[in-house]
Amino acid sequence: MRLGAFSISLAVKDLKVSKEFYEKLGFQVLSGDLDKNYLIMKNENSLVGLFQGMFEENILTFNPGWNENGEDINPCDDVRKIEKDLKSKGLELIQETDGSKEGPANIILKDPDGNTILIDQHR
Repeated sequence: MRLGAFSISLAVKDLKVSKEFYEKLGFQVLSGDLDKNYLIMKNENSLVGLFQGMFEENILTFNPGWNENGEDINPCDDVRKIEKDLKSKGLELIQETDGSKEGPANIILKDPDGNTILIDQHR
């Protein structure tokens, strides 16, 4: 199963303060917008998403079809294939795809310790 780029999505209290903190750790803004309350920060192959007011808990995020630079990778596993594989292994999904045959879609599940995992395909 190819899950694509991995990042941690952090629910932050103050986006500007968090941005400055991660910059001190060597991260640089890869994408996002302060005015839209989110930034994606990168340090080498490590990605940290900073999100203010969008969700309450931190989320492990995978992006099928993308590498850590947000570039398309091929071949890749479509999120609907991943969804089918996970369900066939008995994993319960909190959110399933919308039934579309292709394009952007996502699924959400939790690991045994209650950590939220988002598998979010953008293309």
